[in-house]
Amino acid sequence: MLFLYNPWPILIWIGLAWVIGMLGSRKRFRFLGNFLISLLFSPLVGIVVLLASDDRRPERAAKK
Repeated sequence: MLFLYNPWPILIWIGLAWVIGMLGSRKRFRFLGNFLISLLFSPLVGIVVLLASDDRRPERAAKK
């Protein structure tokens, strides 16, 4: 009786937060911000933040 609870909801929550973080890696908050928002609040809030955030500005080319 190592587990007194079902671990699947927690694993699914973390997995969804990871996927939202990966989808948000090119957004304003990048991977870590989107992952933490999804993990701390909920994956649904993470999706809303992901859809509402802008893309990052393109990196400028190195000056010659």
